[in-house]
Amino acid sequence: MPELLPRARSSQESVFARMSRLAAQHGAINLGQGFPSDSPPAFLLEAARQAVGTLDQYAPPAGLPALRDALGADLGVDGVDVVVTTGATEAMGLLAQALYGPGDEVLMLEPVFDIYLPQARLAGATPVTVPLRLTAEGGWTLDLDELRAAVTPRTRALLLNSPHNPTGRVFTREELEAVAALARQHDLWLISDEVYDELYFGERPLGLRTLAPERTFTVGSAGKRLEATGWRVGWVACPPGYVGNLTGLRQVASFCAPTPFQAAVAAALPVARQSGFYEGLREGYAARLDLLAGGLRDLGAEVFRPGGTYFLMARRPGWEAGTLVERAGVAVIPGEAFAAREPALKGLFRLAFCKSQAELEQALERLGRFVQADREAEHRPV
Repeated sequence: MPELLPRARSSQESVFARMSRLAAQHGAINLGQGFPSDSPPAFLLEAARQAVGTLDQYAPPAGLPALRDALGADLGVDGVDVVVTTGATEAMGLLAQALYGPGDEVLMLEPVFDIYLPQARLAGATPVTVPLRLTAEGGWTLDLDELRAAVTPRTRALLLNSPHNPTGRVFTREELEAVAALARQHDLWLISDEVYDELYFGERPLGLRTLAPERTFTVGSAGKRLEATGWRVGWVACPPGYVGNLTGLRQVASFCAPTPFQAAVAAALPVARQSGFYEGLREGYAARLDLLAGGLRDLGAEVFRPGGTYFLMARRPGWEAGTLVERAGVAVIPGEAFAAREPALKGLFRLAFCKSQAELEQALERLGRFVQADREAEHRPV
């Protein structure tokens, strides 16, 4: 029998799928994979009910015109420059296939979201990571000189994720202006992964395309915005003139995203903007962030507070992800899952606070019992 190609034989179960599987196996509270406990908003569900049974066949590969128009209005771009994808993961994969290939390098920041590395390698390119480093004050800093030094004649693109998963870092205007200037200087493509664009806890994040619209591809996600991660509706806002090429690629991947869900998102986007839904979402997540961060600190953990997303990173000596899911009944993602080369990520964990208040309280209670059991074991006579 012929063998699978090396790229298939080297593929492994993702850490997110593995930790969710272990969470189910051990009856653990899943603070690992980032899917919300809340149901999608009622206006989105009602729009889906109206679409199912009416809009059930293929959509155009570039997306339903109504959704492209709604996204154009929401993002402040021309709707004809938007391609709708089957989730943001497909959007990132399409861009990897379109923008770089064998012999090219693509810059990205570390900690690095896990799909970026394999997608670059599947395209034949070499991922090059530049580290975000923890400061003594507990923040994550980007050394712009280090980023500039990482550019070589082979560099083809720079991938930026803001708000950043897993750290929650929101990059400043000054940092983004430096990134845009670097891209222009070396004629690089920019990929701006902005799936958490409405999940922030300070000033609104600046979109990179506002600084370099001629070379920036912006990726977004209805699943993150509207609490519907399983609906698999994402998008790419392209520089003018590139939609046709990207559409040609995506139609041989999944052809189109689910049509009734596209229609529902098209109807829901203006309602979400006008009704204050995003403001309420941020307020609710800020309260859950405070709950989880405070509880972890009470248990002796060091917490690195995010500026956006619905994740926080923390560390506590003696905690290990496999042990926590099996013995404490709480699933988390180990920091090493986001590492390409940076040893400083060892000992860190990413925890999702997009869960209900009751789940977060129960998780903290379980972790507290785990800590107490360890303390008692330390003082037990041998």
